[in-house]
Amino acid sequence: MSVRLNQRIVVPIVCVVTAFMSIVDGAGTTVALPSIGRDFGLATAGLDAVVVVYPVCVGLAVPVSAWLGDRFGGRSTVLVSFAVFTLASGLCGAAGSLGELVAWRALQGLAAGILLPVTAALLYRTFSLSEQVKVSRYMIIPQQVAPALAPMGAGWLVDHMSWRWVFYANLPIGAAVLVFGLLFLDRHRDHVPGRLDVPGLVLTAFGTAGLMFGVSEGAEMGWGSPLVLAALIGGAALLGAAVAVELRVPEPALRVRLFADRLFRDTNITAFIGFIGFMGAMFLGPLFLQEGLGLSAWESGSATFAEALGVLLTVQLVGPLYARVGPRRIAGCGLLGVALVLVAFSRLDAESSLWAFRGLMFLLGAAMGGVFMPTTVASFTAIAKADVSHASTLNTVVRQAANAAAPAVVTVVLASATAVGTGADAHPPVSAFQHAYLVLAAVSAVAAFFAFTMPDRAARIAASAQPASRREAVDA
Repeated sequence: MSVRLNQRIVVPIVCVVTAFMSIVDGAGTTVALPSIGRDFGLATAGLDAVVVVYPVCVGLAVPVSAWLGDRFGGRSTVLVSFAVFTLASGLCGAAGSLGELVAWRALQGLAAGILLPVTAALLYRTFSLSEQVKVSRYMIIPQQVAPALAPMGAGWLVDHMSWRWVFYANLPIGAAVLVFGLLFLDRHRDHVPGRLDVPGLVLTAFGTAGLMFGVSEGAEMGWGSPLVLAALIGGAALLGAAVAVELRVPEPALRVRLFADRLFRDTNITAFIGFIGFMGAMFLGPLFLQEGLGLSAWESGSATFAEALGVLLTVQLVGPLYARVGPRRIAGCGLLGVALVLVAFSRLDAESSLWAFRGLMFLLGAAMGGVFMPTTVASFTAIAKADVSHASTLNTVVRQAANAAAPAVVTVVLASATAVGTGADAHPPVSAFQHAYLVLAAVSAVAAFFAFTMPDRAARIAASAQPASRREAVDA
């Protein structure tokens, strides 16, 4: 039985650590690949499965997360998933072969695919909409700091200990969170769902996983590769069939009918397109510095870190403005700012100062800081309490898809420009990076258009209302 403690403290702590661990784990694994290859006697290029299996398994698990959260309660689902993620981290560190490492990375991905949407659902059940605006100002911190710190921390562990400690480092954190959750996290359950929608779940899970695999591997294997084409076409067909099925069953695994609400639909469209532009720029920046300008990995990391500072600054300013200005104007202006900054990036060349790049990264983060919180919080405005977990799952699917699509867009543009300007085995010329920044600027401008068309009156009214007293949800 859990010890009573204010859930407005407990739930954010669990959410912050979950987000931080999942982000750090992904970034740290990428840094550790060369060392893993040396240990197993394999070339780094042959270790692609270690990275790709994670988002594919996240895509497999996300669709069932809402049902699990409703069926077994948020507390039980989170704690079991966290235990599995922690155990899988230890097994990754102890892996004796590439096959074992890939298998345990798959288990990590399955656990993360359940953790991310369920913890987010707990957050939106615990706080009213007006409170969510304030809480989001702090929840954004791990999401921005983790990608910047993870490569440096993982690099230190690899250099001074071994690649295995990139995974072992999760063990004490995971154990501490499990004890904390067992003691203090209250039971959460809004309703008992019906039978599991197996056909919808299978179609959605394998459709999502197929698309994630195709997008992740397209640049490496070639977009014309039969395997990549089969994954993309098959994934899209399965998701299309899933939508048809889910609209006809009373208790769908993925509640796509929530997209009938215009604000929920528009915020997700805006987030999907906007995240492609922003995450594409975050992927492109280190490549531009290291391959285009020939700088070191350390110089690249220190330059891109300025983006996190910009986000953290703007998020603190956006919170007080949300109810008065509304998410439509905030997100629209933020995405318009992203587009303008990306145009400025396209003017950089080999003679540009590294400080100019850092300044633009700061401005990029400052502009995007006006998009993260408004689109997420506004999407829950008209969502009934019983649908919160399903809305959180759909939000996760959309953002994971954008995160996977962003590098694909960048690599297609770079490959196209490189094929024209240089040999196929050479680094892309600076002009290729400039073209890629312009393409991302156009994508961000499209996202800004969608943001400015969002109907946000209900979101402003809900955010300005006084927080209502909440009855703690208890498992039946």
